[in-house]
Amino acid sequence: MKIVLFCENKYAVDILYPLYQQAVLEGEQVLWYVHKEKIPEFPLRAEVEYTNSIQETYNFSPDVIYVPGNIVPYYLPGVKVQVFHGYAAEKKDHFIIRRYFDLYLTQGPYFTKKFVELSKAYKDFDVVETGWTKQDWIKKHLHDFDEEKAALLTKHQRDKLVLYAPTFSPSLTSLPHIKEALIKLVREKNILLLLKFHPLTKSEWIEEYKSLAAQEENIIWVDDFNVTKYQLMADVMISDTSSTVYEFLLLNKPVITYRTIAKDIYWTDIKDLSELPEAFELVQTDKDSIAKRQWIVENYDPYLDGNVCKRMLEAARAYIRHNGVPPKRKLNLWRQYTSIKKFGRIKR
Repeated sequence: MKIVLFCENKYAVDILYPLYQQAVLEGEQVLWYVHKEKIPEFPLRAEVEYTNSIQETYNFSPDVIYVPGNIVPYYLPGVKVQVFHGYAAEKKDHFIIRRYFDLYLTQGPYFTKKFVELSKAYKDFDVVETGWTKQDWIKKHLHDFDEEKAALLTKHQRDKLVLYAPTFSPSLTSLPHIKEALIKLVREKNILLLLKFHPLTKSEWIEEYKSLAAQEENIIWVDDFNVTKYQLMADVMISDTSSTVYEFLLLNKPVITYRTIAKDIYWTDIKDLSELPEAFELVQTDKDSIAKRQWIVENYDPYLDGNVCKRMLEAARAYIRHNGVPPKRKLNLWRQYTSIKKFGRIKR
């Protein structure tokens, strides 16, 4: 099976990497497509076969294309597979069907139920529940960073490691509001704070918080693109309306958000930043919060067996056995135009 791993945005890299590792292990031929406009420096460029060219991607003639984003060129051959870029079901675009995909690989029962309903309505895509790729990486690396965490806490003489990982969305992010509250928390509590921002965060916010980290002894700026490493290291996470909230809850760890738009809240959300120090203490021991986190594990993604990517590969094979390899995806003129505008044309 010839596979394309489709990276329009930088966040796609660590989502697709566990799938790449499993595909290579199973002897599949893999090509990464990397959208140079948004990923000028591909972090795996020395390790994998990749291209910045849609024409080369077309010429590769893939059997299957795995996509964490919302769009993939309709004219590329292969089964177009949506693997998702997070768990944030409250974001308005999570359940929008844009007609680009033949197959949706869902993370857990909560998502599967909704996409199966949509599949019955649209009648042009299949749904298979597999779990999410990052769970395989977590299974493999769960304790790899324990020593690094211990060394950081010892160096700074702190007891707890806290991760601040906000969303990049200007309308949803806590970044313009929370800085002084974070400074107060670090100075009042015996914690070390890591700042890990989404790759699409506005540059002015990045520079502002980088400066903060340079000024504050117990605040550290993190440039590594892999947020999962720091989720594994952290004891508590602070965020807002970000899919990283669910990733952290799935590790059965406590989360505090500031003014999330989520309707169903399975963590501690505060509306007033003066509540942050008290929330930090309560969220670590509150029995109701622990029970809610367990519900998230069972319904959002219970697949901690290390076999998610195996199921994703087999789901594509099963689709091909039943339907063959689509030469392209049938779309209306607007969706065709959107594909061409974003990725350009190809020569057949």
